[in-house]
Amino acid sequence: MNRLGGILRRTALRLAVLAAGAVALIVATGFPYDVDKPLSAEELAKNRNYYAEAYRKEAPAEAQPATEYDTRYVQIAARAADAHDIKGQVARFVDKYALRNGAMLDIGSGRGYLQDVVENYTGLDISSSVGRFYHKKFVLGSATAMPFPDNSFDGGWSIWVLEHVPNPEQALSEMRRVMKNNAVFFWYPAWNCRPWFAEGYQVRPFSDFDWKGKLTKASIPLRDSYGFIAVERVSIRSLRSMAAWFGPTRLHYRLLQPNYKVYWQGDSDALNNIDRYEAMLWFKSRGDECLNCEGRAGGVRQGDTPALVIRVRK
Repeated sequence: MNRLGGILRRTALRLAVLAAGAVALIVATGFPYDVDKPLSAEELAKNRNYYAEAYRKEAPAEAQPATEYDTRYVQIAARAADAHDIKGQVARFVDKYALRNGAMLDIGSGRGYLQDVVENYTGLDISSSVGRFYHKKFVLGSATAMPFPDNSFDGGWSIWVLEHVPNPEQALSEMRRVMKNNAVFFWYPAWNCRPWFAEGYQVRPFSDFDWKGKLTKASIPLRDSYGFIAVERVSIRSLRSMAAWFGPTRLHYRLLQPNYKVYWQGDSDALNNIDRYEAMLWFKSRGDECLNCEGRAGGVRQGDTPALVIRVRK
């Protein structure tokens, strides 16, 4: 009996060591190592001045013909917006926080499909070709170098944009700069974009890929399973929450390789894999208030949704 007990203890110990090693490997490979490359004051000024000047120029009279990529992108985006009731969500956000009469900013406003949610609306987008879709104020500019004075807006929103922005932490800093104290902002990016989206592994057949691609496609059910995701995110979020004890955190994320040629599926063109919990820590470590982070929505076990509703505290 003692011998059997010893065997069981050694087996349990080996299994524990293997499990710990597996968790360490998952965390090491999934940890968000990337952070923004610092932008100098000169670079920021140059970007702001460039877009401010570009906005003053007359927009082209005729739009360029849409490419196949553009057409597919617009179709998928429109279906996603309807499926997620984006217009309804933003309207309810505006009503809940009494923002209907405030000065509102839409960062990455695209074709301006949300411009009639409020009266005092400003749309900001990096694409010069979308200006023709607006009957309210449209400003050509970058989320990382907005051509607005400090404390310009009472609130705003950004829908499926942050995951496409180079230097996303700079975009968060710019949002805080142009918002007034106590402004409320609705962040709704696609959290946790997967690295396999770019090549459409989930929507293409095995025959499209070489042996490496076939292995990648075969591994997705495991890597996308609840257990794997839970181990990865809970472990990483716990580590990142400890970093917030020592003051304002950097925004950590994973750079992705976007596909700008074929839009296989939603977020094929995503540049960043950003976790909602990481973004929440960034704001809270600066003294801002998360207005929808109670309970599980604010804990290390939270999912990829809901949106992040932030009250800026300057």
